[in-house]
This record gives sequence, structure tokens and C-alpha cells, in this order.
Amino acid sequence: MSQPRRSTRARHEALTPALRESVDDFAQHLASVENRSTHTVRAYVADLVSLLDHAVRMGCSTPRDLDITVLRSWLAKLRTLGAARASLARRAASARTFTGWAHRAGLLDTDVGAQLASPRAHRELPAVLRADQAGELIDSTGEGGTALSHRDRLVLELLYATGIRVSELCGLDLGDVDPARRVIRVLGKGARERTVPYGLPAQRALDDWLRIGRPRLVGRDSGESLLLGVRGGRLAPTVVRRIVADYARAAGLPRISPHGLRHSTATHLLEGGADLRTVQELLGHATLSSTQIYTHVSTERLRVAYRQAHPRA
Repeated sequence: MSQPRRSTRARHEALTPALRESVDDFAQHLASVENRSTHTVRAYVADLVSLLDHAVRMGCSTPRDLDITVLRSWLAKLRTLGAARASLARRAASARTFTGWAHRAGLLDTDVGAQLASPRAHRELPAVLRADQAGELIDSTGEGGTALSHRDRLVLELLYATGIRVSELCGLDLGDVDPARRVIRVLGKGARERTVPYGLPAQRALDDWLRIGRPRLVGRDSGESLLLGVRGGRLAPTVVRRIVADYARAAGLPRISPHGLRHSTATHLLEGGADLRTVQELLGHATLSSTQIYTHVSTERLRVAYRQAHPRA
């Protein structure tokens, strides 16, 4: 009978003092220096503890004992246990991040993780709406009436107009909106701030919300929140996801999420002639590689159109 799988905490406590200290220092670096989210830090720590637990079984007692053989052995073991390519790629990236930090911190003589290759994670092409379908989705909210209809229209307008993440949308305060320049200030991942423009339709929806909708929902817990829930508190991401899904279903459109609208925005910008660097800045991607997937989306759409329209396709 196989032994029960130990938790990350239990494996962390079982490490040697030197390895355990390196984990704690690395987590502190991620949180305080790189401003990584609690969720991201937790994921890195779980991967690192898994690696170091394996390293201990191979005779390592300090970070300096790590070498490329240990790292490759760890990935090979995960592969035999059935880890998916995406999981292996993520864990290899975690290992490289740790060894890079450990080398800079003087815990490793060389960055052994720099030699570590990992399988490319298979990236599914994101589901996107056509431009006319995005318009239908927004128009399905109607021209107003209730406070919630004004809010829902603004939610859909801003998601599609700016391509911001659902967490970024819900985090907007009144002071983050500059109607004169038609831009919003967004606090993204890693506490990186960026300014994103929006168009006239979104401005009209914003004006209606601030003039008609928000005053009807504002309450003791509203504070400076731009978007409000039915009880007057800050609008939650789960509610935004339900808003998008419900309107798409009611309009007879393909299933879509706030992230799908973000994909749609990026794709339509590229198809309209925007360059990749501009789209990267608008979306708040830290690296250009995160944005390049949208070029594949556009290329696939061209292939489909070609096969449907060209007589010799």
C-alpha cells in the first residue's frame, strides 16, 4: 500500500535547517521585493518544497548541494507520476526562479537551473467573440432603466473596451477614472500600474452609471468603489463572471467569460492593425511572450476564413 501524500507544510518541516531557511528567505523575497501575490508565493513554495524534498532523498542537505542532476531527476519523477506537460513546465520555471535567486544571494556557486530544459506547455487558443458578437453582448443589456442594467452595461463596456482583468475591473475606484482624457488607472499583477484608454461608448455607459445607477445602490460600505453590488459594497469578481455568462446566454452567443472578453479585445486590436508592443502595454503583460499567443488566434481566424472563401483552399 502506498503511503499517504504529505502536505507541503509537513515536507517543509522535514527539510534540513539550511534548506528550510532558503525556502523561507525565497518566499520573503517573492512577497516583499517582487510584490508577488499570496497565491503566487504559495505556488512557488509548494514547487520548491517538492524539489528540495526530492533533493534530500538524493543526499542534499544545503542549497549548495543542488545540481542539474537533482533537478532533472525531480522532473523525471514527476513525469513518471503522471504530471501534465503544463505542470512540468511550471515546476521547471519555479526551479529556475529559485536557483537564479539562490545564485544571486550567494547560496549557489552557479545558477544550475539555467541548464534546465522543460517541455513546452501546450497552450490552447483562447475562445474569443467576433467584433459583431461583442457588440451584441453589450447591446443585450438594453439602454438602461434599472440601476443594475446601467451597471451591467458599464461592466461589459469596460471589459471589452480596455481588456482589463476582472480583478482589475472590480478594484477600480472613482478616482481611477479620468473622463476628460477617457482613461482609467489600473493596478495590475505585481502592483504594476498602467493607464488604459477607453472609447466613447464606454464613456456614455460610465456617465449613465454615475448619474443614474450608482446613486441608487450606494450605501455605507460603498466607499470610493466605482462598481457596486446590490448591497452597496464593492462588486465581486464572481458577480462579474455571472453577468458576462448570463448576458451571453440570453443573447444566444457562445459561452464567454471576462477573460474571454480580454482575449477578444486583444485579438480585435491586432486584427485592426495595433502592434504587439502596444497590446502588451494595454493588457499589462510583463513579457511580450504572453501577448504573442494572440497572433496565433488571428492567424487561425485567417485560415478559417481562407478555407471557407477561397475556391482552391
